[in-house]
Amino acid sequence: MIQDYNGQYAAVADIFCQAIHRTASEHYTPEQINAWAPLPVDYQRWRVRLEQKRPFLYFDGENICGFIELESDGHIDCHYVHPDYNRMGIGSALLRHVLQIAAGRELPKLFVEASHVAKGLYLKHGFDVIRSNNVLVRGVSMQNWVMEWLS
Repeated sequence: MIQDYNGQYAAVADIFCQAIHRTASEHYTPEQINAWAPLPVDYQRWRVRLEQKRPFLYFDGENICGFIELESDGHIDCHYVHPDYNRMGIGSALLRHVLQIAAGRELPKLFVEASHVAKGLYLKHGFDVIRSNNVLVRGVSMQNWVMEWLS
């Protein structure tokens, strides 16, 4: 079940860190992983961020298993699933939810900077690769893909 964010910042921050440290580690170096999701988790920073971003959360009973953020301009900022729930359709369900919201808001396009891990999911849901992108995260170079979906 997908619900709106309601203050669960610690659980969301933990999903972000677990997803990167356990799932993205297949595609990124330890240095990149630690730059992307430094430990220990800064829960205060996450609390402030999530109050602004207001992500959509996927629940399995009482447990939050994943989340996605949709900004008013159509930018998907964060989209992560806890590694214990990978390959169960949660990432797709969250993305379908955002696509429905985008249609309701009459957004002409959605765009994302997708990681190696997420690129295939976005392709599967009709996003196109615009370009490869190299970004600096805490001084460490990382590759992702700028992708977009047109309504």
